[in-house]
Amino acid sequence: MNYETLVITKKDDITTVTLNRPEVHNAMNETLMKELTHCFQHLSVDDSVTAVILTGNGKSFCAGADLTWMKQMVTYTMEENKKDSRLLLDMYETIHSCPKPVIGRINGAAFGGGIGLLAVCDITITTPETLFAFSETKLGIIPAVISTFVAPRMTPATMRRLFITAERFDATSAQRNGLIDLVVPLEKLDETVLSCIEQVRSCGPAAIQEVKHLIYNLQKMKINDFKEYTVEKISELRVSEEGQEGIKSFLEKRKPLWRR
Repeated sequence: MNYETLVITKKDDITTVTLNRPEVHNAMNETLMKELTHCFQHLSVDDSVTAVILTGNGKSFCAGADLTWMKQMVTYTMEENKKDSRLLLDMYETIHSCPKPVIGRINGAAFGGGIGLLAVCDITITTPETLFAFSETKLGIIPAVISTFVAPRMTPATMRRLFITAERFDATSAQRNGLIDLVVPLEKLDETVLSCIEQVRSCGPAAIQEVKHLIYNLQKMKINDFKEYTVEKISELRVSEEGQEGIKSFLEKRKPLWRR
């Protein structure tokens, strides 16, 4: 896959998606949003991919909206703004619903919509120097579209404060507030990402996909419907080919087939 705003690399069963607009701190424009959506649609159905790493080229992970794109938005009608916002929503939703584990290698600052990108990752890793901000209210707007994906990671009280003040906060605060899972020294960043990859490789691929469905349904379904869903799902997976192999390999004290 060749893109204007992304660099896609693959090593064995791991694909790395790199935002490649370092001259503007990987800020998002219409092209980047469309290309990220297209890319993750393809990765979702690529059986040769076990996991995806999402990162940025240069000093920043993603600075939010591109300045040139914002200048165009000033003249948009209400309908044009809705279309544009749905494009953003589709991008986040496509990454969020990707059946493959998505590991956010947050290589630098994430502001505004850039926090939305890390929020849709399954595992987020960054360094102590990284800064974050929900900067929208400084522009007289709000972090509306990303709130859907940020909310499961943060408390409403913390969201209220950080959304209102648009203040910058560091990696320690981001980890404490649920946005970041791991904070490691820069020299340990890639090593930690690879460690997460090895953890992922030790697990059943179908089981990982079902975990993502499970958590998605937990957030969407009524509690009694969800309880019945869990009974059906665990029963289904116990008799599945992967479930049978996983249980038997454990009892027989050997590695399951997916680890060979």
